[in-house]
Amino acid sequence: MTAVEVVSPGPLTTIQDLGRPGWAHIGVPRSGAADRRALRTANNLAGNHPGAAALETTLVGPKLRFDAPTVIALTGAPVNATLSGAPVPMHTSVDAAAGDLLVVGTATSGLRTYIALGGGILAPTTLGSAATDLLTGLGPARVARGDVLTLGGAEPPAFTSVSPPNNRGSAPTLQVVLGPRDDWFTPAAIEQLTTATFTVSPASNRIGVRLDGPALERARTDELRSEGIALGSIQVPPDGQPILLLADHPTTGGYPVIAVLSDPELSVAAQLRPGQQVRFTAVARDG
Repeated sequence: MTAVEVVSPGPLTTIQDLGRPGWAHIGVPRSGAADRRALRTANNLAGNHPGAAALETTLVGPKLRFDAPTVIALTGAPVNATLSGAPVPMHTSVDAAAGDLLVVGTATSGLRTYIALGGGILAPTTLGSAATDLLTGLGPARVARGDVLTLGGAEPPAFTSVSPPNNRGSAPTLQVVLGPRDDWFTPAAIEQLTTATFTVSPASNRIGVRLDGPALERARTDELRSEGIALGSIQVPPDGQPILLLADHPTTGGYPVIAVLSDPELSVAAQLRPGQQVRFTAVARDG
């Protein structure tokens, strides 16, 4: 089996797959890749099944050394990367030789880059997933210097390159469906949500994107009972500053949810970086 040495991990590199769906009823978040579209694409380029365990980086990537020939693929946030000094293109299958050193630099836009390795990373699973959950502590520890990643048996990639997703710009507008608790907010708050510009807070993480902007005023001041919340929910604490929930979000919450992102927007939300601006527009609920 191929072994990959972590020479340097980067500030936050984790092992991620498609997570643990189906366990929210016992309080276990889905977790998994924040940008699921990028993970699936990287795995397809590396010859893996779409949900194979890969690496998710945050802003700056790792340095990895290979002990055997390996197919690698980088997707998600674009980065400057080299393989033993040669540039590594994004969204392309690349062959690494034994002894090669992959250096993944700083994202030039976006936040999270995905590194798929041929055969997928073999890691212990919890509830059927090898995803690192930073909220609950389930799954493998974050990747550290000196770790050795073991890969499974590799298959030839189905295709060797793909087009990058459409660039949504530095200040994207995300589609949301209002509710289920939009009636807890004033009409002015709903208008602000869908017309104002919000800025991503440095306090954001895999649990949620914290947003700074106009305070969204509640029409009700009583306390909401804790209830289930979905991936992509925008919940609003008493200070009125919304939080957009990502992969490691808790399964229940006591803040009213004013709107929920439509599913295609989740990959865009996963790439929002501190200081970036974002806007929302309301769309009709399907069905």
